[in-house]
Amino acid sequence: MGVEDVPLDDKSKRMRDLLSSFYSPDPTSPSKSPNTSSRFATLDTINTTAFDADQYMNLLVQKSNLEGLLQRLIDMAAEIKNLDTDLQMLVYENYNKFVSATDAIKRMKNNIVGMETNMEQLLEKIISVQSRSDGVNTSLFDKREHIEKLHRTRNLLRKVQFIYDLPARLAKCIKSEAYADAVKYYIGAMPIFKIYGNSSFLDCKRASEEAIAIIIKALQGKVFSDSESIQARAEAVMLLKQLDFPVNNLKVQLFEKLEQFLVDLHQEYKSASSSAHEASIREFAEAVRAYRVIFPDSEQQLFRLAKDLATKHFEAAKQHIKKQLSSADLVAMLRVIWTDMLLMDEVLPEAGLRDFTFEAAHDVIKQYVAGRFSHLLLDISDALVKVHDNQKGVTEEEYPLQASLETNKRALIQGSMDALLDFRRLLDEDLEVLSRLTDLVIEWVQEGFQDFFRKLNDQFLVLSGKKYLVNQDLTFGEGMQGDKVLPELVLLLAQLSIFIEQNAITRITEEISSFSGGGTRGYENSPAFNPAEICRIFRSAGEELLQHYISLKTQKILIVLKKRFTTPNWVKHKEPREVHMFVDLLLQELDTIRNEVKQILPEGLHPKHRRTDSNGSTNSSRSNPLRDDRLVRSNTQKARSQLLESHLAKLFKQKMEIFTKVEHTQESVITTIIKLFLKSLQEFVRLQTFNRSGFQQIQLDIQFLKTTLKDTAEDEAAVDFLLDEVIVAAAERCLDPIPLEPAILDRLTQAKLAKNSDQGST
Repeated sequence: MGVEDVPLDDKSKRMRDLLSSFYSPDPTSPSKSPNTSSRFATLDTINTTAFDADQYMNLLVQKSNLEGLLQRLIDMAAEIKNLDTDLQMLVYENYNKFVSATDAIKRMKNNIVGMETNMEQLLEKIISVQSRSDGVNTSLFDKREHIEKLHRTRNLLRKVQFIYDLPARLAKCIKSEAYADAVKYYIGAMPIFKIYGNSSFLDCKRASEEAIAIIIKALQGKVFSDSESIQARAEAVMLLKQLDFPVNNLKVQLFEKLEQFLVDLHQEYKSASSSAHEASIREFAEAVRAYRVIFPDSEQQLFRLAKDLATKHFEAAKQHIKKQLSSADLVAMLRVIWTDMLLMDEVLPEAGLRDFTFEAAHDVIKQYVAGRFSHLLLDISDALVKVHDNQKGVTEEEYPLQASLETNKRALIQGSMDALLDFRRLLDEDLEVLSRLTDLVIEWVQEGFQDFFRKLNDQFLVLSGKKYLVNQDLTFGEGMQGDKVLPELVLLLAQLSIFIEQNAITRITEEISSFSGGGTRGYENSPAFNPAEICRIFRSAGEELLQHYISLKTQKILIVLKKRFTTPNWVKHKEPREVHMFVDLLLQELDTIRNEVKQILPEGLHPKHRRTDSNGSTNSSRSNPLRDDRLVRSNTQKARSQLLESHLAKLFKQKMEIFTKVEHTQESVITTIIKLFLKSLQEFVRLQTFNRSGFQQIQLDIQFLKTTLKDTAEDEAAVDFLLDEVIVAAAERCLDPIPLEPAILDRLTQAKLAKNSDQGST
């Protein structure tokens, strides 16, 4: 750093400017022209040659007050003293330098005296030496020429002797395996062989070439020998290059050997022990290291070979994942792959094997998470298929719906817990490739559960017949979609949906929270696990499936009703003797429904809705014409007047709510089915025309149903109301609506009850 670079304060700057102006060689070039306008004058002009004292004082008086002027006076007095002192010291220093320079000049004058005489003597001696040297050269010229000629002849004889001795030398080198010396000797003789190899030295050339052929063969053996060191093999390749041997063939053969080594290593990876695999991968790494040293221009091929090794390992891992691989086995495979890649990375650090391994591990672990959920979905599907097959009678094993429901609950909960445990074990492993993917794994787990429950809901809908397969991702057994929908399986799916909404989602959410620590979403476009959305989906699915079960059961009953009312000729119906057998079919179907819902659905918490608790009147005027003393009237005109009364009573009767929301209870489902088939029964009655006997048959059947359904339905009032509606509809469609006498009606009903009781006891 120069002196100019040192920062100076104002005082030092002014002093330097003063000294510079004092010693300036051109005092006529001031920093500012004397003609500079006074309006541009500043207090700094005191340090220039164009300094004007009057102008400076006027400016100072304008800009400073009295205290400032006094302070300026004191500062200027101190500066004047300092300048005087500095100038005095400068003069003293320059004076000393002038005195020293004068003394030096005097000494130089004294020392120069006598130098010319000495120089003349030296010149004479140099001339004498030169003349004598010329004489010696002249006298020895002939002998020197002769000696040089003899020397050249001697060198030529040595070369000739070397050529003649070359085959023997090469043989000795071959015997001692000194191939480097042999190549050096042969290359040294090559210029002579090119000129005289076909004439004077033909025999020597042939013998040397035969020896070199042996050496080339030995060097090739060294290159392919695994027992040789890397340096020895590399030296052998360099010697072959010096002999102009085409080493590209060797390069191709060695690389093919490495590729075969890679294939064998991959096969060994599938079956060999960890220690054997570790020894093999180390041997492979050393082979790659040697190849790189021998052929430095082959890096890209080696990079590709190392990546192929990782790719083959990861492909094997993916195949195992498809067959349901445990987390411990996956970690073991990743550990082996990671160890192999670290070892190869030491040999090929420029190949970027670490990043390549991370990318491949990213895909494998993501596939493992997705596969884990796929297998969980398949397990639940298998349990549902078993229910489907057992209900169809495919197997002889008895498998009740309650046991099926519990099995599916366990499959869902235990499967989900096992999956989370596998994921937790996966992340707890101390492996760098897993540690860097922790956040992504947590995101994949959350997304996996979200997608799993959506697919599970789709499978429920497919199995229930509410949705058709669009693709083959759903994992139900083949042919199930074309099978007839089983109502009992639909009921099981409905209750399983409610279980998922009320129990499974809550527990899985708690486990995910503790598992991921409330992890954040890694991707904005990927759905994270949303319990509220899943609960809403399965709540809706549960209601939809339960309603579908009711519809299926009702449709089955409607088939019986349709056959009952479309087969006979009601206008020519005979007098009723007993309750019709279709009532037995209806009651049998209701018993089947009751048995199914008792296995799966809980009992209701609400008390039965008796007729006296309903909003309607306790003695409906609609049913008055059909009760007790009015039934004994045999006059047709009076019966029709009673029918008119019932129509008028509808205008003043309170409205009864018949169809309410279906709850997931035994009573609610059974009551809803009863209400639906009674309402359908009423519509079937309205489509027919009855004679007196037909009307009385309907009356008898409804009376028996009223007796048997009394303790079955939850809303007894609504059921009674619908039964009365059926009788009223039959009376409206009857040509002669004369009802049976109560005694006859009661006798026939009791006879049917006794008959059913006897059949039940047997």
